[in-house]
Formats: sequence, structure tokens, C-alpha cells
Amino acid sequence: MLEQLKGIIVNYVEVEPDNIHPESRFMEDLGFTSFDFMSMLGELEDTFDIEVDQQEAAGIRTVQEAADYLEKLTA
Repeated sequence: MLEQLKGIIVNYVEVEPDNIHPESRFMEDLGFTSFDFMSMLGELEDTFDIEVDQQEAAGIRTVQEAADYLEKLTA
């Protein structure tokens, strides 16, 4: 899941996949804006055929937290 997520993240920010780590924070480390993050969530919904809860998504700060959340939704 982490590798798939990295592949999607690079569509939104100019970061090499090798520089995206589980502890990377979307805003502070990867340079996401709120709009980038919401757009990425929409792509994740389409890619994985899931529905992201906006309240839960607001609490996601790191790549690992996002991967864990996706695992939970796709299980």
C-alpha cells in the first residue's frame, strides 16, 4: 500500500518517491497544500473504490497514517 501511495503522492508534489518515507508529513515535509491533499484523497477514492471520511482524513498527518487508513478501508 505504501508504494502505491507514493506513486499517487508524486502526482501532487515535486518529491522523488525515494524521498517519501512513512514518517513524512504531508504539509510540513512534502509541501502539500490543503487543496493538494483533498485532491489526492479524491484520487485515492477513485483508485481504490473507497469512500474517505472527511473527519478522519483531517487527522491524517503522515504517509504511514494515510497508508494505515487505506488498509483499513480496503480490507
